[in-house]
Amino acid sequence: MHNLLQLTQQVCVVAKEAGNFIRKERLNFDESKIEQKGLHDLVSYVDKSSEQLIVKQLQHLLPEAGFITEEKTIQQKGAVYEWVIDPLDGTTNFIHRIPAYCVSIALTRHRVPIIGVVYEVNNDECYFAYENGGAFVNDIAIQVSGTQTLASSLLATGFPFYKFEYQEEYINLLKYLMQQCRGIRRIGSAALDLAYVASGRFDCFFEFNLNDYDMAAGLLLVEEAGGILFDFEGGKKMLDKRSVIAGNEAMANLVNAAVREHFKK
Repeated sequence: MHNLLQLTQQVCVVAKEAGNFIRKERLNFDESKIEQKGLHDLVSYVDKSSEQLIVKQLQHLLPEAGFITEEKTIQQKGAVYEWVIDPLDGTTNFIHRIPAYCVSIALTRHRVPIIGVVYEVNNDECYFAYENGGAFVNDIAIQVSGTQTLASSLLATGFPFYKFEYQEEYINLLKYLMQQCRGIRRIGSAALDLAYVASGRFDCFFEFNLNDYDMAAGLLLVEEAGGILFDFEGGKKMLDKRSVIAGNEAMANLVNAAVREHFKK
């Protein structure tokens, strides 16, 4: 296995290269090439080309690793290691010219993230973490916030955009939390939400119905920044349960309690 710090630095270079491609394509983006994968689920040639660029570079860094990718430009199972890639998290923001989207790359060992990189394209912020190595943005160490109460907190979430069977339960949860906190933000990129929790901008993030590539990198960022994680059932199987509550210890526990009380599926 490569030195994790060195490998993480190489992944940062790859993420920035993909981000530079995305930034340039946004200047002359051809909206006629937007495709719809499913209900309200958009994709473009930019997503696919970014993914191909990333995969090509990562294949050289760790040839034995498999790939889990959003656009499925490659299908390759890894026995131990897998790259988990969202080549453009926040595609709808990108298409609508809202400057909140990123590149997300994680390396997992037996489905446990050991490297996480989130590159925020518009602000040129590269968040990265590696197992037992801490979390950073542009080489500056970061940590989760110290907020201890809901009344002092700024929360973040995501709304379902194609599976609505738990819509009422989620609204009940939001009704409770929006009366308890300073505000709830929904910026449209789970990877960025988690990076912002890791850097203390958000005090807690919660969302369900996520995929591995939405959160694998961000989960490690939060953990290495001193935060804790739950799934929506109060356990620690975020990838398997496709849900996450992420924050410092106090905030994650408070939101976890609210989820258990108000979101019952």
